[in-house]
Amino acid sequence: MSSAPPPPYVVLSENSGSLQPPPYRRNVPRYQSTHHHKSGRGRRCLKCVCCCYCFLFLFLFLISSLVLYFYTFYKPQIPTYQVQDLDVQSFDLQPDFSLLTEFLVTVRAENPNENIGFIYGKDSTVTVSYKDSTLCTGNLPSFHQGHKNITMIKVLLRGKSEFGSGLQETLMQNKNSGHIPLLVEVNMPVSIVVAEIPTRQFTVFVNCSLVVDNLSPNKKIGILSSEYDVGFSLRV
Repeated sequence: MSSAPPPPYVVLSENSGSLQPPPYRRNVPRYQSTHHHKSGRGRRCLKCVCCCYCFLFLFLFLISSLVLYFYTFYKPQIPTYQVQDLDVQSFDLQPDFSLLTEFLVTVRAENPNENIGFIYGKDSTVTVSYKDSTLCTGNLPSFHQGHKNITMIKVLLRGKSEFGSGLQETLMQNKNSGHIPLLVEVNMPVSIVVAEIPTRQFTVFVNCSLVVDNLSPNKKIGILSSEYDVGFSLRV
């Protein structure tokens, strides 16, 4: 025989002494902790950072390997430039303190590389100055210089300068002393040729400080001293 079910849970009221059902209780909702989700996102971010660093390391390794291979196989060397000769074809002081000049400058360009060539492009300029005053200007021809090559470049320069009486007097003093300082500036666009493929073009700047013994037309000019400064920049 089955026993009767247990009586429902009741509360005895102190005031009336009667039995009353227990008060209604709301179930307080429970919220799951977000710590697990934050940990998952943190692990994913950490994996992304690790992948980025691995990719960066691999990229730097490949670039370093290519540079090392290039320098080991091609052994690049910087070409050299020298003002070999200077001929004065015209040097006339005018009554209005202007100066008419015509120079023929010979530049020696040497490429010492066995596997690298150079292409000298258009828009090359040569300028001869005396004490920050331009005497004459001209343009270099464009040409392709091969491996282990020496090229002599002749450039005709012409100009008319406005010389004051003071500058003319200083120039005459230098001519009489046989020590005339000149500055030859060369600006030329150049492309490196590797495996017969031209690379990006850059600009070569050559500044040559010369001291010559005279500037008399149709007379042999002696170069007493020379100093060279060479710079490079990428063309935009």
